[in-house]
Order: sequence, then C-alpha cells, then structure tokens
Amino acid sequence: MACRTKLALLCLFAGILIGQEKPIKPPVPVEPPEEDETLVKEKKEYEFNPLQAQKEIKIGLYYMKKGSFRAASGRFLEASYWDPTSADAVYELGKARERAGNQKGKREAWAKFLELAPDDKRAAEVKKKLEPVK
Repeated sequence: MACRTKLALLCLFAGILIGQEKPIKPPVPVEPPEEDETLVKEKKEYEFNPLQAQKEIKIGLYYMKKGSFRAASGRFLEASYWDPTSADAVYELGKARERAGNQKGKREAWAKFLELAPDDKRAAEVKKKLEPVK
C-alpha cells in the first residue's frame, strides 16, 4: 500500500513540475507559394458573359423565393459583374436589397437601373420608389 501511495505522490509531483513548463506548441505549417499562377485565387476577373449572368439571375430568383435576400443580392450583384448592361440583374438587385433592408444599396441599384433602361416599363415604378419621402 505504501508503494502505491509513494508512486501516486511521485506521479503527482512530476505532473506539477511538468505543468509549470510552458507547453510546446507544434509549428504552424506554412504552405509554399503556388508556382502555377493560374491556380492562384486572388481577385476574380469578370469578362462579358451574358449566359453566366442569366444563371446568376436564376439562382438569385430562387433565393428570393426562399427568403434569403442577402444571398439573392450577392447573386444579382455577381450577374451585374458578368453582364454590366443587364438591367434585369440591377433591377432585381434593387428589389433584393430593399427586402433585406439595405436602403442605400437599393437606391444605388435602382439609380443604375434607370441609367441602363430609362424606357423600361418598370422605370416609372422605380422612379416613384426613389422619390424622397415628404
């Protein structure tokens, strides 16, 4: 019995001594820089691609139906990058931002919509929404 007690005290004492030392942290692995520049994902570059813009708009409309207005805003914004002349993308971006509660973003999107499509059938509705509240 005395042997077990001595062994327990020795283990406890050794644990206390070891616990006073700072724990050794393993080194953080650092990845070497990528040699193939085509694989580096820095800033996404957009080219004129109306088909990709239409895909983004469809996905954005799905998110609108689902009630994810911030996700929809992101998709419509992405669509406007793929096709800067897409009045539909900018109009839907304004609607999504309005429902998400982003008033400044909504106004910016709809002002851009009026620049792109001043003769659109939705232009009168947008102009009314952009008028200051009296």
